[in-house]
Amino acid sequence: MRNRKSTKPFLPTTLDNLKQTLQQSFYKNSDLTFTVHKKHGKKLAVFFISYQIHTDVLRDSLLKPLLEDLKKWSNEEIENNIPIGTKEKTDRLEHALELIISGSAGIYIEGETEILFYSMLNKEKRALEKAETESLVLGPKIAFTESIITNMNILRWRIRSNDLVAEEYQIGKTVSHEVRLVYMKSIANEADVNTMRQRLLDLDVDEVLDSVVLKQYVEDKQWSIFPQFDSTELPDRFSYGLSKGRVGVLVENSPTGFMGPVSLFSFFESTEDMFMRWNAGSALRILRFISMILSILLTPLYVAAVTYQYGLIPTNLLITLGTSRAEVPFPPLLETLILEFMIELLREAGARLPTKVGQTMGIVGGIVIGEAAVQAGLTSNILIILVAISALASFTIPSYLMSVSFRLIRFPLVILAGMLGILGISLGIVYLIIHLLKMSSLGRPYLAPLYPWRFKDFNKVFFRTPPQFYSRRFKSYRPKFLFRFSKREAKAKHDNRD
Repeated sequence: MRNRKSTKPFLPTTLDNLKQTLQQSFYKNSDLTFTVHKKHGKKLAVFFISYQIHTDVLRDSLLKPLLEDLKKWSNEEIENNIPIGTKEKTDRLEHALELIISGSAGIYIEGETEILFYSMLNKEKRALEKAETESLVLGPKIAFTESIITNMNILRWRIRSNDLVAEEYQIGKTVSHEVRLVYMKSIANEADVNTMRQRLLDLDVDEVLDSVVLKQYVEDKQWSIFPQFDSTELPDRFSYGLSKGRVGVLVENSPTGFMGPVSLFSFFESTEDMFMRWNAGSALRILRFISMILSILLTPLYVAAVTYQYGLIPTNLLITLGTSRAEVPFPPLLETLILEFMIELLREAGARLPTKVGQTMGIVGGIVIGEAAVQAGLTSNILIILVAISALASFTIPSYLMSVSFRLIRFPLVILAGMLGILGISLGIVYLIIHLLKMSSLGRPYLAPLYPWRFKDFNKVFFRTPPQFYSRRFKSYRPKFLFRFSKREAKAKHDNRD
C-alpha cells in the first residue's frame, strides 16, 4: 500500500463520496466491488476486493442476516447480531485501505462516524510437502509453506509450550508483509532478541520480497560473502535452533525462515545428525569439515604445485602429470579456471532446468564435456579428477548458501596460487581467517567456539557425544538458562528389575 501520511477522519460522508474516494485510492481498479443497499429509509454500502475474501462466508454469514434478519441498521446492531470472524472499526482512510487489501469486507451506513470491517480473507496456500532444497534420510521431512499462519501452526505443534513467543510486525511501506519474530522466552538471550527486533523495526524499505531478502537487510556485515544467519525450510531445524537459544524470523509469502546468532560451523550441522547414533553423526560431521578443506584447497594446490612447487609432487606422479599435460596448450592457471568455469556452468544449468532434465544434463554434460576436453588436449585427466572431487566436496555442506560461498572463494585462491604459488594460497587463507575473525552474527563471534575458545562447546559443533553429555546448551549464544537437564540424573539408570 502507498505511504499516505494523512490521519484525519474522513467520516461521516455520503455513499457517493465514499465510493469516489475508494475508487480514486485504488485508481479506479475494477478489483474493488462496491454495492449499495437500501432498507428502512437508510442506505448501506458493502465493499471489498472480490478475490480476497470468502464469497460463501460473505453471502451466508454477512449479507443474508444483514439484509433479511436485521430490523434496524446501525453499527451497534450489526456488531451484536453478526459476530463473525475478526471485526474492526475505523474512521481513517489509510486504515480502511489496509483492511480492504488484507481481505476484509467493509460496511458503512450513511451518516455513521465509523466503518465496520469483518475479516474474510481467502488465502490461497499449497499443501504441506516434502522439503526440496534440504534433503534428509532420517527425521521429519515436512517443509514450511508460503503461509505464515501454516508455518506458525507447524511450529506450535512441534513446540507445545507457552514459552514460545511470536511477535508480529508489518514491514514495507509500499507493499506491507507480516513478519514474525520467534524465540523461546526463557532461553533466548534478551540482548539478541532486542537486537533483532531493533533491526526489523528500523528497516525503511518499500517491500520485503522474501525472508532471504530480509535477512540481507539485517545482517551484521552486508559486504561479506558469508551468510550470517541460518536459512532453512525445515520446521524441525528451525525449532531445534530455537531450543538452543536462537532468535528466528518468519515472513509471509516465504517458505523459509532464518535464525541467529550462528557461527561458521553451524552451517555444517544437519538435524539428521541428531537422529543417528552419536558416533555415526560425529563421523559425518567431521567428513563435512574435511570436504570443506578439500573444496577450497584442492585445485589451488594443483596450480601452485604444477606452476612453481614441483618438489611437492612425488616423482612417479610427476611423470604421469607431465605426460597428461604434454599436449595442453594453456598454463595451469588458465586451464584450471576454464575447467572450474565449465563445472559451474553445468551446475547452474542443472539447477535451472526441470528436475529430470537437469539431472541428465549434469551427468551426461559432465561426462561428454570432460572426455571431449581431454581428447582435444584442453586439459589433463588429473585436473578433471581434482575438479570433480572439489565439486563433490562442496555438495556435502548442508547449507546451500554456505556451499556457494566456498565455491566462489576457490576462484581467487586459484588466481593467487597461479601468481605466487604456495605463498599466494597462504596469503589468501590468512586474509580469509582475519575476515572471519572480524565477523559476527547478531554481535556474537562468527568463529565460536574456536574464538573465543570454549572447549566445552566443541561437542555441539565439531563432533557429537552420547545424549547424556548434552546437559548444557551452546554457551557461545549466551542463553538465559544454560542447563537443559541434570547431568547426574541423566547418567543414572533406573531399571526396575523383578
